[in-house]
Amino acid sequence: MSINAWISQSIMNRRGEARGKVGETHQLTEERQAEFHFTIGPYSQPVMTVNPGDRIVVETRDAFSGRIKTEADKPSEKIRMPFANPQNGPIMIAGAEPGDALAVHIEAMAPRGEQPRGTCALIPEFGALTGTYYTATLNQPLPEIVRKILVDEKTVHWSDKVKLPYKPHIGTLSCSPEIDSISSLTPDNHGGNMDLPDMGPGTVTYLPVRVPGARLFIGDAHACQGDGEVCGVAVEHASLTTIRVDVVKKWTIEWPRLETDEQIMAIGSARPLEDATRIAYRELIRWMAADYGFDQLDAYMMLSQCGKVRLGNFVDPKYTVGAGVLKKYLPAGA
Repeated sequence: MSINAWISQSIMNRRGEARGKVGETHQLTEERQAEFHFTIGPYSQPVMTVNPGDRIVVETRDAFSGRIKTEADKPSEKIRMPFANPQNGPIMIAGAEPGDALAVHIEAMAPRGEQPRGTCALIPEFGALTGTYYTATLNQPLPEIVRKILVDEKTVHWSDKVKLPYKPHIGTLSCSPEIDSISSLTPDNHGGNMDLPDMGPGTVTYLPVRVPGARLFIGDAHACQGDGEVCGVAVEHASLTTIRVDVVKKWTIEWPRLETDEQIMAIGSARPLEDATRIAYRELIRWMAADYGFDQLDAYMMLSQCGKVRLGNFVDPKYTVGAGVLKKYLPAGA
């Protein structure tokens, strides 16, 4: 069965303005994008305007803008922080207004570009197990190491002995904050660099709309990633990502949400990690109460028995956690 077969039953299709009807298809190529963005906010010039239900085929760059081409390249010489994680957009969605939610269905992802397409690296003072700007130590930074990786539509060829499945997802997805312009490396309640492995083909992400037109940004495709993105870098790769967007009117959400065929998930980002988890679970409980008829305290107790936690990243300026519950435990037809 297709990974997208369940979408007809999604919140997006049941409550979105397009009601599941597919509109026009737009091509957001590198040439059309022209200027990629390293901040997410209300001040960048929109690259296109689309309608609810429209499909956009996006050519994303890798997190290093394609500048790390060989294993001899040093990240510190090829990129200058914080100019990493380039974003496509902003894409304006007609009719989206503050207080709405923007639904983004990731329909498909594929690697693109010359082999070796994938890049992983150790970057000085970046990662979960080394001293960083926020976790200051007197230890010397880890050495810079680059691994270039063959990536095709089925396999990530980590080494001659280790083959990993190609399980792509979008690392950074967001609407614009109301007034702030935020680094594309930072996740928060607008979305941003959440690095949540669940956010791949066959899923729908719901983002809070805080400015007219929503101003959607997308980028940072990963060929695969473990929970936490522990060294700070996934298998970064340029992608051809196909999304479809819709607007859920007057569905006011505070933090991003995710829906799959099997579960719903609320997403929180903060430091320390336990606060990100608290945000995610609180938002999930509020969602269950508002849309599924649960008493909040009953949902709180129930999630102690069947809640699921997914660690997105714990390397970025803020850490990201998703808290989810299987749909089979929710009232049918809600």
